[in-house]
Amino acid sequence: MPGSEPVTVQQVLTVAQMRAAEERLIEAGSSVDALMQVAGRGAAEWVWRVAGHHPVTVLCGPGNNGGDGYVIAEAIRERGGRVRVIAACEPKTDAARTARGLFGGEVLGPEAAAHGDVLVDCLFGSGLARPLSDEHLALLSSLAAAHRRVIAIDLPSGVESDSGALLNQGLPRNALTVALGAWKPAHFLMPAAPAMGDLRLVGIGCDAVAGASRVVARPVLHAPAVDAHKYRRGLVAVLGGAMPGASCLAAEAAQGAGAGYVRLLAEDNGALPADVVLDRRRTGESLADKRIGAVLVGPGLGRGDHARVRLEAALASGHPLVLDADALVLLRPGDLAGTALLTPHEGELAVLERAFGLAAIGAKPDRAQALASAVGAVVVAKGPDTVIASPDGRLAFAHRASSWLSVAGSGDVLAGIAAARLAGRADPFEAACAAVWLHGEAARRLGPAFTAGMLARRVREALVACL
Repeated sequence: MPGSEPVTVQQVLTVAQMRAAEERLIEAGSSVDALMQVAGRGAAEWVWRVAGHHPVTVLCGPGNNGGDGYVIAEAIRERGGRVRVIAACEPKTDAARTARGLFGGEVLGPEAAAHGDVLVDCLFGSGLARPLSDEHLALLSSLAAAHRRVIAIDLPSGVESDSGALLNQGLPRNALTVALGAWKPAHFLMPAAPAMGDLRLVGIGCDAVAGASRVVARPVLHAPAVDAHKYRRGLVAVLGGAMPGASCLAAEAAQGAGAGYVRLLAEDNGALPADVVLDRRRTGESLADKRIGAVLVGPGLGRGDHARVRLEAALASGHPLVLDADALVLLRPGDLAGTALLTPHEGELAVLERAFGLAAIGAKPDRAQALASAVGAVVVAKGPDTVIASPDGRLAFAHRASSWLSVAGSGDVLAGIAAARLAGRADPFEAACAAVWLHGEAARRLGPAFTAGMLARRVREALVACL
């Protein structure tokens, strides 16, 4: 892909981290002008792909995001494209003024009427921390309405970079957002993410930033070793409960995600697949097996006294745990003493925050990180903007997955996948990242309108894509 960062450089940077990364490039011999040329011309490649020879309008703001716009416009003009620039105001940075001076076309004022195929939004970038003025919002909105498609450069104007907050209501929806230098948290977070359209990244040569978050990427998995056996690949114990269907879904997903052996610890097997072993022994006796690689508790567990007793047995077992659904509602401070991975949705996240005395303030990454630290476990804060947080400070953002995942049982499938990856002795954070990717890939392969059972049966295909 033109101008894209290599797959190995998938960091997500805050505004402060991005500025520091740019400063290091400048200290190493580059300049703001040179970086702007790299970023702007890389973004122009994507604009050209979308627009071709159709008319393009570039809306430029006063700062360096506006400077990127002038570079984009010049790159398109040099190719023979039809491009016009509308300046919302005069450039206010030296680099933006230089870029405007290098543009060989006409620059129109904000009062100019323009229409065309593509509007390129270079009004404001990732540094914006306040709402757009009424004049700027009206200009952006009117130009967006006069064009078939909108492409945002770095971030859509009116979006707060670190939180994904919408600083204005009624912002245009974009067909494409081209990130510059590195991904930003807002590219993945609600409520901004749905307005981004497709996402592309243009690199400018940033080095890896210590402490930076990362993107959930396709994991690199391997076939079992030639001397592997079912226990070495991972024995997953799924603790059943009041609703056996949920634990059966999780068990089937664990099989597709690579577990060598899956046991369902339950009294009733429901519609259990023939190759999942049903263990009807007492919970403590079943969990005494030292060969268990991970225990999954929560899907279909229930919330009564019996469910709490079964959860306590899992907590006391010493095995790595994946806690989901009802187990999250029953969890209390002091319960966890070993390796654990939690998979709350928004409602369960709020329940856990109350249980652990957390204030539930800040953006979703802040909340997930606070809970991970308080509980001492990896947290997969799932939803349309899934975030994975580790107690050691690691943080990962997932690309938007299919909205068809909003179906009953989808979370049970994710929990089963996570248990399989954890049972294979993976680091819990890496197991969580792999599980989120496999879950999203299985959904992508299904297309629209599927059930959780259909999703569980496609996990194997997603796994194959990682080998």
